[in-house]
Formats: sequence, structure tokens, C-alpha cells
Amino acid sequence: MTRLRQFLHKQLFVGALPDGRLTLTNRLLIVVILLAVATAALSTERSITAEWHRTFLLFELIFGAIFLVEYVARIYAAAEEPGDGSAWRKRWRFIVSPLGLIDLFVVVSTLMPLITADAAMLRTVRLLRVFAIMKFGRFSRAVRALWQAIADRADDLIVTAALALVFVLVGATALYILEGHIQPEVFGSIPRALWWSVITLTTVGYGDAYPITALGKVFGSVLALSGIAFVAMPTGIIASAFSDAMHSRRDQRIDALRRHLERLDDVDEEIEAKIAALERANRPHP
Repeated sequence: MTRLRQFLHKQLFVGALPDGRLTLTNRLLIVVILLAVATAALSTERSITAEWHRTFLLFELIFGAIFLVEYVARIYAAAEEPGDGSAWRKRWRFIVSPLGLIDLFVVVSTLMPLITADAAMLRTVRLLRVFAIMKFGRFSRAVRALWQAIADRADDLIVTAALALVFVLVGATALYILEGHIQPEVFGSIPRALWWSVITLTTVGYGDAYPITALGKVFGSVLALSGIAFVAMPTGIIASAFSDAMHSRRDQRIDALRRHLERLDDVDEEIEAKIAALERANRPHP
């Protein structure tokens, strides 16, 4: 059983192999995830015949069974994860981890047609199945590095979000003062003006709300130009953090290879010493 658990751990958990590459099992799971998401998306198309919908339902149940087997296997193999704690404690850590909860959510949502026949519930669950794409996070070290980079720059991002909130409120307040009496439907209150302020600061500009006075247009232009900077700031912070994470990961791999080479050199020296000792022992005595 231990060998089976070790085999499943190497096949299912990314990073269990020394080179960090995806195993054949994980590659097949990626294909299943893509097919499951595509099936869930196509099943929402009303122009498809009822026969095809029944076929899609069958496929979704098959995908759900595969995800269920994967989930159970991951729980069983999680005992091989490095770290302190008993096997069951490690399994519990996996179950309550974000990736474990995503797996459970996908399994339940995919197998829901076997649990309930409520049409409204099934329509909602059909949409939720699309979130199986979130399972991709476990197959990419880059995704984990990105999340870690965001966590490392949390303080900077909070400051940027706070500044953006200040600009949004200032913009909404200014337009309420300048044009609230002219366009009460759009700028008649600060909460109403918030929609225009958010859309303007994010440089989307739907055009459903816009200032008509000269001063309002000037203030709107300033807010729109400021939005360019506020869109670039978090992007730059995340890009810089992601780059640092990639460099750190590369340095770690280089250090690991160096330590491996050093161990090989030590082994070579030990082997050479043993061979020399054997040769001396086999020499005929004078």
C-alpha cells in the first residue's frame, strides 16, 4: 500500500518529481479538464438538440466520476507530502487547502445531476461546472508563483487600491457638485456619480454617463488621465513581483543543481578512495 501511495503522489502532485515536470497522469487530467469545461459551456447553448444535451450530460457524469476518483486518490496520496504531522493530518491539510476545496467543489457540481432533479438547480450547477478550469492552478508553478508574488506585494497593492478609492470618491463628489442639479438622473447623488467615476477612472468609458458642462469635462478629463496611471501601477507592481519570483525560482534550481554536483563530486572521491584501497590490498607483498 505504501508503494501505491508513493506512486499516486508522484503521479498526481506537481513537484513530486525531481525535475518538476508534469507526469502523464497530470497531462491526461488537463485534457479532461478542458473537455469538461468545453462540455459545460456547450450545454448552455439552447440551439443544440435535446439528444446532444443528453450526450453532454453523460459526458459530464463521466468527467465527474474521473474527478471524484482523482479527488479520493489525492486525499490518499497526500500522506506522502513532505512536512511534519501524521498521515491523516497531512490529508486533512489537503482537504481544507484552497486546491482541495476547489477539487471538492468541482466534484459536487459535476455530479449534482445524480443528487437532484430540480431544473433551476441544474441550470445553476451547469454554469458552476465551468469553474473546473480553476483546477489548472495546481498544474502550473507559474500560477503559484504569481499568487505568491501578489501576496508578497499585498501592502503595495492595498495602498494603490486606497488611492484609487480616494480618486473615485473625489471624482463622484466633484461631479455631484458640478452637475448634480443639471443631470440629476446621473449625478444627482454621490452614489449615482460613483458609476461614472469608476468607469472613467478605469478608462472604460461606456458613454452612458458623461459631464456636459465645461468644468465637468475638464474634471472628467483629469480623472480619465489619472486612471491610466492607476491601471499601470498595480500592473507594474505585480509584474515586478512575478519577475522577482521567477528569478528566485531560477536561483533555487541553480543552487539545487550545484548541491547535486557537489554530492556527486563527494561520491566520486569516495569511490576513487575505495578503488585505491582495494588496489593496494590486491597488490602482492614484496
